[in-house]
Amino acid sequence: MTAHRSKSSPARRRRRGPVHGPARGRRGPLWGGLAALTVLSAVGFAAVGWTSGGGAGKAAAGAAASDGTAAGGAGPGAHSTGRPTPTGSASAGPSPGRPTHSPSAPPSTSGDPSRPSEKDIPTSGPGTFTTASGSSAKVGKGRVLRYRVDVEDGIDLSSADVARQVEIVLGDSRGWTADGHSAFRRVSKGATDFAVRVATPATVDKICGRYGLNTGGEVNCSVEQNVMVNLKRWELATPVYAKDVRAYRALIINHEVGHFLGHGHVDCPGPGKPAPAMMQQIKGMHGCAPNVWPYDDRGRLLTGPAVS
Repeated sequence: MTAHRSKSSPARRRRRGPVHGPARGRRGPLWGGLAALTVLSAVGFAAVGWTSGGGAGKAAAGAAASDGTAAGGAGPGAHSTGRPTPTGSASAGPSPGRPTHSPSAPPSTSGDPSRPSEKDIPTSGPGTFTTASGSSAKVGKGRVLRYRVDVEDGIDLSSADVARQVEIVLGDSRGWTADGHSAFRRVSKGATDFAVRVATPATVDKICGRYGLNTGGEVNCSVEQNVMVNLKRWELATPVYAKDVRAYRALIINHEVGHFLGHGHVDCPGPGKPAPAMMQQIKGMHGCAPNVWPYDDRGRLLTGPAVS
């Protein structure tokens, strides 16, 4: 279902060229995988403990520095870094020993009648973006990667709210900062290393397609300095995560930023074990338990056999 065109490399090593994305004209296996995941979502899927008390608190404090939304940021960041890496994967899931939500975390959207249905989600937009204004505090150690958060114009999402969610994910103690050398800071002005951009399916397809990647109107990608998030996946998740959409959003961010940092796809490490964030969970869990985080509570990388 996806084309993985290059070998994985150590985190933070910048690469050029597409890493992965749905192969053109081959959408069948993706939907077969989604159908299979429906079974998992129906088997007692508990609320995903996706927030971390310490990490989420720091991120929320940074989010408080934001003063709303402002127009701008339609173009790519000043620094072209990271290897293009669109994903036909989606993942998220529970983390042992963590509360479902920390006090600073936004509530789950589970069971919310106001959540949109697929027919409510626009398939295309103008291709212009609003950048979330304000900035966050630095999280993590090492050289700071400056990022911005963009939301396509004309869709019913607050760039400030999206930025807050991204900050919480990147600031979590189980996220990429646990590698000891990845640090992040959200900005709204100046040079950036990458941008997290939520856009309609058609806009994601267009931007990812520039690098030869076919996202099929359904999935996300990471190309150059653009972490592209498909609005449909942001709002609806996948069957496994349908009861905790915000958990799935954490997986999108961790998976795609992981590609930007140089991580490639991996497979399930064994039945009952947490699915790695770099696993293409949208293609099936293969016996793994849902999980959205790159690292566990003890700071151990959650990974599996490399996928060529």
